[in-house]
Amino acid sequence: MNKGYILAIDQGTTGSTVLVFDHDGTARGKAYREFQQYYPKPGWVEHDAEMIWNVTHQVVSEALTHADILPDQIVGIGITNQRETTVLWDRETGEPVHRAIVWQDRRAAGICETLREEGLEATFRDKTGLVCDPYFSGTKVRWLLDNVSGLRERAERGELAFGTIDSWLVYKLTGGRVHATDVSNASRTLMYNIHTLEWDEALLDLLKVPAVLLPEVKASSSLFGETDPDAFFGARVPVAGIAGDQQAALFGEACHGEGMAKNTYGTGSFLLMNTGTQPVASQHGLLTTIAWRIGDEPVEYALEGAIFVTGAAVQWLRDELGIIEDAADTERMALSLSGNDNVYFVPALTGLGAPYWDPYARGTLLGVTRGTTKAHIARAVLESIAYQARDIVEVMVDESGIPLRELRADGGGAVNTFLMQFQADVLGVPVKVPRITETTALGAAYLAGLATGFWKDRAEIDAKWQLAQRYQPAMPEAERAALYQRWHRAVALSRAWDSPLE
Repeated sequence: MNKGYILAIDQGTTGSTVLVFDHDGTARGKAYREFQQYYPKPGWVEHDAEMIWNVTHQVVSEALTHADILPDQIVGIGITNQRETTVLWDRETGEPVHRAIVWQDRRAAGICETLREEGLEATFRDKTGLVCDPYFSGTKVRWLLDNVSGLRERAERGELAFGTIDSWLVYKLTGGRVHATDVSNASRTLMYNIHTLEWDEALLDLLKVPAVLLPEVKASSSLFGETDPDAFFGARVPVAGIAGDQQAALFGEACHGEGMAKNTYGTGSFLLMNTGTQPVASQHGLLTTIAWRIGDEPVEYALEGAIFVTGAAVQWLRDELGIIEDAADTERMALSLSGNDNVYFVPALTGLGAPYWDPYARGTLLGVTRGTTKAHIARAVLESIAYQARDIVEVMVDESGIPLRELRADGGGAVNTFLMQFQADVLGVPVKVPRITETTALGAAYLAGLATGFWKDRAEIDAKWQLAQRYQPAMPEAERAALYQRWHRAVALSRAWDSPLE
């Protein structure tokens, strides 16, 4: 039995979670705290990067206390993070020079539109597997350099550093000694060539981003550096695993074989299918992304469908509309109805992601009558999550040629029994929820544990996956088809709502 523990930092969109795992993959300690969201303009979303670090640091301390262990009992740290969120900071002082621009933020839509008008969409897709959308980091960096006085000049002089949140946390944990990221996060920037595995000079020129801003790119499971004792409570611990949150969840779900797929139900939902060591190009709105790289092994790829708003719509019901007091209320409300009574909600609160990629779509509630209740709206929100997942699966199966035999589910939404059963019904395949639903953090822990020898290999990790709940599809095919057809009508009505008027 290996002694010691792996600590996993799961730095998400609305809060930071830290878990301490033992060798059995059991969480021995856990802590969580939310942090402030900023919405300076419609469609803009920002975070305070220094606040993220302070909250994360506090949560690490609380998790260690909960686990009743000392910092020097940690043998490795894994980090998983909200991807695409963009931080620029001063290399000398370590201070951010602007609030972080969050992955949900749409302010770079005009930049993306210009790139598309110039016929560059295919160039970016061929090299990065991504689409020209403000979701990704590269256009966020471009916006900052173009719109914040003095930043471009400072960037060109090498005074600034760019990073996604993983890079920012590594920089802070190592006392400013390490500026690095992993291949999975790099592949989400529109600046990294997923075939040559290098920052692409031609793409940097098109985006007008100086190469000197960029972090070193390393394998997802590798040694990034040691913590500074002042940043980690007196201990020097290797940071040994990094992956973007959705790739980490795929790894934590033990989807290590080609064709295995998972969906993470969080603030957004992200459905990924492992496609092995060969990237599968998508022509219909999916992303070809790097899943991970283990040490010197070949890079592995995934197809991904990114849904911007799922759990965030539940938060909207709670925080802005006051329809619910707690996310769990939606399950009871949805189950109180025998059907949806043709009430549909398209959660395009920040545009639509895959497979539509419409930054101008907006949230739309349809089918409302005098008899529509709060329960109908809550149910429509939950159903919209499942419909969006099917949108992704339809394209994924068609383009990969691999049938979906099951879907593994994790994240906060996986505890909602109505949502999971409806997801199985809408897809027509079983949905499996693991015993440990914190698979994002677990994936980061596994990556760090492999790099430090805490776990021997992936076979040992695969054996640890355990089923908690299996949802079998029970809906008649005719009903499934009719519900999905009406969903498509609803989506069509939400499209391009916020586009400029002629």
